[in-house]
Amino acid sequence: MHPRQSSASAQVQSRSVWVDRCRRVWARSGTLLTAVGVAGCIIALRSTGILQGWEFSVSDQFFRLRPTEPIDHRIVIVAIEEGDLQQAGGWPISNQTLTQLLQTLKAAQPRAIGLDLYRDLPNDRQYPELVNVMKSMPNLIGIEQLPDQSNAAGIKPPAPLDELGQVGFNNIILDPDQTVRRSILYWQTEHRPRYQESFALKLAQLYLAPYGIAPKPATPNSRNLKLGSAVFQQLKADDGNYVRADVGAYQVWVNFRGKTGSFRMIPLSHVLERRLSQDELRDRIVLIGSTATSLKDFSATPYNSDPYLVGKHQRTQLMSGVELQAHFVSQIISAVLDQRPLLRNGAEPLEWLWIGLWTWLGTAMCWRLRTPRRSLAAISLACMIVVGLGYAAFRYSWMIPVVPPILGLVGAAAAITSYVAHSEEELKRSTEFLRRVIDTIPDPVFVKDKQHHWIVLNEAYARFVGVPVADLVGRTVYDVFPKQEADVFWQQDAQVFRRETEQENEEQLTNIYGTTYCIATKRSLHKDAAGNLFLVGVIRDITQRKSVEEELRRTTAELSKSNEELRQSQNRLSYLANHDPLTGLPNRQYFQEKLQAAIEWAEVNRRQVALLFLDLDGFKQVNDTLGHGIGDQLLRSVSKRLTCCLRASDTVARLGGDEFTVILPAVPGIQEVIRVAEKILHTLAQPFILEGHTVRVTTSIGISLYPNHAEDLETLLKQADTAMYRAKQAGKSQFAIADQTDCE
Repeated sequence: MHPRQSSASAQVQSRSVWVDRCRRVWARSGTLLTAVGVAGCIIALRSTGILQGWEFSVSDQFFRLRPTEPIDHRIVIVAIEEGDLQQAGGWPISNQTLTQLLQTLKAAQPRAIGLDLYRDLPNDRQYPELVNVMKSMPNLIGIEQLPDQSNAAGIKPPAPLDELGQVGFNNIILDPDQTVRRSILYWQTEHRPRYQESFALKLAQLYLAPYGIAPKPATPNSRNLKLGSAVFQQLKADDGNYVRADVGAYQVWVNFRGKTGSFRMIPLSHVLERRLSQDELRDRIVLIGSTATSLKDFSATPYNSDPYLVGKHQRTQLMSGVELQAHFVSQIISAVLDQRPLLRNGAEPLEWLWIGLWTWLGTAMCWRLRTPRRSLAAISLACMIVVGLGYAAFRYSWMIPVVPPILGLVGAAAAITSYVAHSEEELKRSTEFLRRVIDTIPDPVFVKDKQHHWIVLNEAYARFVGVPVADLVGRTVYDVFPKQEADVFWQQDAQVFRRETEQENEEQLTNIYGTTYCIATKRSLHKDAAGNLFLVGVIRDITQRKSVEEELRRTTAELSKSNEELRQSQNRLSYLANHDPLTGLPNRQYFQEKLQAAIEWAEVNRRQVALLFLDLDGFKQVNDTLGHGIGDQLLRSVSKRLTCCLRASDTVARLGGDEFTVILPAVPGIQEVIRVAEKILHTLAQPFILEGHTVRVTTSIGISLYPNHAEDLETLLKQADTAMYRAKQAGKSQFAIADQTDCE
């Protein structure tokens, strides 16, 4: 490699290694760390209460978007309107008017009557009659106001009802924006250590009594109230949208049925003038209270907390105190009898997880999309989904955070967008640095981004390909090279990006002039300070080297072929020198070598070797009558039969003519040799079918053993030959053992 190339490559490698170490944490878990950081900030901000107003606005908007529920006909409100006050001579209404009203309602037999009026008037002539009427109505519940922050002294209840225990408090709780979103079921004060029941709970119990339903502790949390199958979970300080709320009394969410007008209202004058039938009030809950605007007994609810409602229009949207109490009562009896769901929220850790999940999603989307326009569209869509899910959950009476996840999405987008902007700026600096470095390298060098586009190339690469640098930047291999070569380049690049390991490959490259080069391309990945990933490739032209290697390979192959042919020729000559050309059996020379080796082995191991000398009986007659061709075929057939009836360790040889020998190494004794000889006699006595001729021959066998009959090759062979002639003289087709007298 050229010295300047080596130095420049070292600069690239050194910078990339440093960058990789600095940005490794971000490359693997940057989005998660960003999401955790942003989500943590949002959760911390939420815990300060700064987001509470926004969250109230969203939940109030959900109330307004939700379809209004049908009128609850179990509750009727006797409304004291402005006209009623004028007819009654102003406020407060007299004891006589109230007595007449209660007597009229008593006759209609409602199940419960709630007197949502403060009665602290001096005694007059009608007062005793009013007291008697009140005491005769066990289903009549009066109100009192317990001392609270708005009224330290409180307001006493009607004395007759207080003596009978038919009183409930009607205190309401206002959120910081002066809106009612909670109600109280029980309250314990310093002056009254015993828990006091609310006005709404008292009326609800009267209505539920015929069903045999009474308050009892819930399970497993005995601190919660249970009526029937409905469990009223006590509100905690940080539940839902609240942050460190004052929840000293037994508070619950208020699930309003709708805006003003959710219950039937009958003017006081209509009741006194008996303009309605008693059936319209029988077995119902009747609430008596003021709706006159001059008395200013109105409160804001989620349905009129909209900041855009101002002035007179907003005041007309406020809800009277008696209708608020009607909503409180309706919520209780509807939850018990109709299984109408109560508002509830998830545990605080689940809310944190919900916020973190959307923050992480926003981080991941912006990191993948990169561009501000696409990120803005994705974040906007995600925000709409959050709102949609929040509203859908609210329709099922679940309060889930909406504002914090949206802030998490926006915060994540801001963080990632800022990082991407920094990354792009760093990319420009890195590109310029790489361009200056690679221009000093004489070999062709290219740099690609993750989309496989060339972003930096040196002049050597442009000359090699035949295309100016300016025309290559921003393009891919498919724009320059043949498709087959481009496929290979693309796959090799993708493999490096996927494995994140350096690799070198030999490829072919055809420039625009049609010249094809053999190249070796070394590819590696590098990162800049912002985490941008680059593929750097260095090309070496190995065309001349490949040509030399091909020529050397061809020469080597030819030389190897010649050596193989020579080896085969040598093997063939060796075979011909040691084997009979007619039968393929070992010839006399090879036989003697095998016998000598067997004798030497037997001498060392103190074993016996048997030698059988065979001569065919009648072979000359076959030659004379059927010809030498049949005779040759007969010799080959005899050779095959001999080979097949012996062991693989035995040796069959042809000495010449019709003479054969058999070497039996490591025989245990003469009896084993005799069995082999008898087997040979029987095998060769079978007829041979040669070209349609049935040929019968036999053989005479002479047997000698080492060391019994001789201890050298020549003598052993001579003894077997002599024994063979003795077998022929004895009548042929039999065997004889050398020196028979000694063997016995």
